[in-house]
Amino acid sequence: MDRENTMLSKELPENLQEQALEYVDSCALPTTWANFTMHAFREPTTGKEHIALTLGDVANGEPVLARIHSECLTGDALFSKRCDCGPQLELAMQKIAAEGRGAILYLRQEGRGIGLLAKVQAYHLQDQGADTVEANQKLGFAADLRNYSLCDPMLKHLGISSVKLMTNNPRKISALEGLQVKVQEQVPLIVPRNPYNERYLDTKATKLGHMLIPEL
Repeated sequence: MDRENTMLSKELPENLQEQALEYVDSCALPTTWANFTMHAFREPTTGKEHIALTLGDVANGEPVLARIHSECLTGDALFSKRCDCGPQLELAMQKIAAEGRGAILYLRQEGRGIGLLAKVQAYHLQDQGADTVEANQKLGFAADLRNYSLCDPMLKHLGISSVKLMTNNPRKISALEGLQVKVQEQVPLIVPRNPYNERYLDTKATKLGHMLIPEL
């Protein structure tokens, strides 16, 4: 893989915003579950940074077990029980380690794209009774502002054209298919519910169309 800084972009369908990323560098990232390789990318227009984690040969043409994960500081790093983000990331890494091959695209799109500070405001509104969608809308945001066209240059750089996608979100499947990435299989990523995330998960299913099944 070429490690020189390269601008990566392509024409995207009309329903996706064109997005260019600059590849920066790669390094080893040993974790609890496996020794991943971490690849760094930068948005030239905003300076925002994104990463991809890979394990094994992901560029051999075979479908890759993959996860598109949007940053969630509260869930991923602070172990919040208000959402399922941290446990989903951990489960995805475990599944990839067990398979010995896979990729995680970690996109810096906190709070479904509204940012960390607005997310704190949204949580305050949720404390007062709003659900996760209503809170975003009361702050003047759409329910989901994430831009999955970011995946296009990342996947192209990694040589991935077919995935087994770990997700409960049909929008991610549609986004990848719109980028001409074949979704060979949708792999559910269901994590345990708790009293703090119960309403959040129900709202994701009823208002955002996430494919969530009741915990058995």
